Amino acid sequence: MKGFGIKGFEPAGTGVGPAGTAPRKRIRRREAGRAGGRWRGRVATALLGVTVLAAGSLAAIGPAEANAPGNPGTPSAPVTVFTEGFENGQGAAVALLTDYTGAAPLAETYTADPAWLTSCNGLIVSAQGPAAPPAGVNCGGYWSANKQMAAALGTWAGGDASTNHSLTAYTAGDPGAGRTQLQTVQPIPLSAQNRFLTFSVDAAAQNCFARHPLLAFYLLDGSDARAAFSSPIDPCSNPGQVIDGTSVGTYASNGSVLFTGDSAGIRLVNEQAGGGGNDGAIDNIRLLDTTPQLDQGFAPARLPVGAPSTLTFTVTNTGELAAKNGWSFTAQLPAGLLPDGASAATGCGSGTATVDAAQGTVTVHGDLAAGQQACTATVRLTSTTGGTYQVCGSSITARVGVDLPGCASVTFDAPVFDARSHGVRLTSPLVGIGPLAASAHSCTPLPGEDGHTVLSAGLGTVGTLGVLTTDASGTVGADGTRTAAAHARTTGINLLGGLVTADLVGTSARARQPLTGTGPGAIDLTGATTLVNLRVAGVAVSADTPPNTTIGLPLVGSLVVNQQTPVAGGKGVTVTALSLHLLTGVHLTIAQSTAALLTTADTCPAS
Repeated sequence: MKGFGIKGFEPAGTGVGPAGTAPRKRIRRREAGRAGGRWRGRVATALLGVTVLAAGSLAAIGPAEANAPGNPGTPSAPVTVFTEGFENGQGAAVALLTDYTGAAPLAETYTADPAWLTSCNGLIVSAQGPAAPPAGVNCGGYWSANKQMAAALGTWAGGDASTNHSLTAYTAGDPGAGRTQLQTVQPIPLSAQNRFLTFSVDAAAQNCFARHPLLAFYLLDGSDARAAFSSPIDPCSNPGQVIDGTSVGTYASNGSVLFTGDSAGIRLVNEQAGGGGNDGAIDNIRLLDTTPQLDQGFAPARLPVGAPSTLTFTVTNTGELAAKNGWSFTAQLPAGLLPDGASAATGCGSGTATVDAAQGTVTVHGDLAAGQQACTATVRLTSTTGGTYQVCGSSITARVGVDLPGCASVTFDAPVFDARSHGVRLTSPLVGIGPLAASAHSCTPLPGEDGHTVLSAGLGTVGTLGVLTTDASGTVGADGTRTAAAHARTTGINLLGGLVTADLVGTSARARQPLTGTGPGAIDLTGATTLVNLRVAGVAVSADTPPNTTIGLPLVGSLVVNQQTPVAGGKGVTVTALSLHLLTGVHLTIAQSTAALLTTADTCPAS
């Protein structure tokens, strides 16, 4: 096996076995020197490597809770799907493999080719077994060696060497190559389809000067046999330790098999044909679910509309860090999130990340290399509509070889529209008239509009007005540009017995904010006043009167024409055509429009 030296080996034909081994069987001359086996390559599939582990090194991948989202980049322990230690109901008695039943609830049973159930093969043995071989097992002088291997495997696993059971095969005859030494009968249920599985087994061998056991394990995916290792396990060539002349080790695949089915089986094929040597045992079969965990998250998780957030998908390996090739998933984004297809990228092996902007989906295919803890795929996205958007496990479709993520959310804060207008408003120490023909689209990030008309308005001793028309709106353009706008028009103005008159006064206000590549741009403000035949004390007032022009009214008060006032620190503007202040405390505004784009931190206007 690649990367390991040969321990406890002496060439065939020396007539001397390693110290402490059982008596050596007679080796037919035609078989001498043929230590090594044939690997048939019958399974057309991605094959897995093999790693020899130290004693007890699989303790961390025993029974554990399934991977859970929320710890991207931190591997969780694999989940034990199935174990077999050949201990259920066993004592000192010797059992044939086909007579053994595993522990509940699965109560697994096993089968094997007849050649592996005779001639000192297919025996479940422990060191506490009888001193003489049971009748019919045909072990001859090799019986004690079977018990030695069971004890060595117990010592290796950190258990009780005297009571540990293992499945032994001491090949008193020639079994023939490529025959099944063990196969599960009941399907082993998996939690779902499309799961990654890995495999490990403790194995032992004696008489390594002769033919070596060549243990080829397969995982059965329906009718498809998937190789659990890239070449047969050879405990002689790759022992983790030699215990009293018995080569032992724990052999784990450093790759994984992607199963499509929802149940699995296990098959052991011994590729060694001869019985001269080929003496071994197995114990502690483990089938592990090593499906990676998918997590997802946004950064930043709160930002203005139009600004880019990055959605990161993290695929985290399980603790044994075996390779996981061929996983994939599709994430359905909520309506309103706009992915940037050109930004989709992944560093997951030879994987791909693609975006279907029309469908609002992100599809990722990828690999995890052996030893790799995690990898990521990313896509930038934004929204032109304010709100909080959430993606959860239910958003993941076409899932293959990953566990579902938890929920993640991103909030896009949209500017709040403040668009208001009215034709007239009168306040006085004694009585007031609220805004007439008032229109408002305010305190909301959503687009909309409002409009009203009043045919005439009487203001008591202050005067009369004709038709009052107003409108207010908030709009979002196709490019995400947001505009708040308001208009007000008042005709037939006659105030204070003709002191102030006009055919028409009107105002318009607009706040406009485009989107840039990094989010909302600067707010552009415009405000204007229309004056048609405005006269004060019989004197015409120019239609181009500059903003905030004040005209004194002796013994009466003052009139401000084309009054323009900033809103919320420059986020908007209020334009008033006429603002009349009387010495009596009366305040009258005619044709007032306000347009602003506020943030959620700004105070919403009362009116």
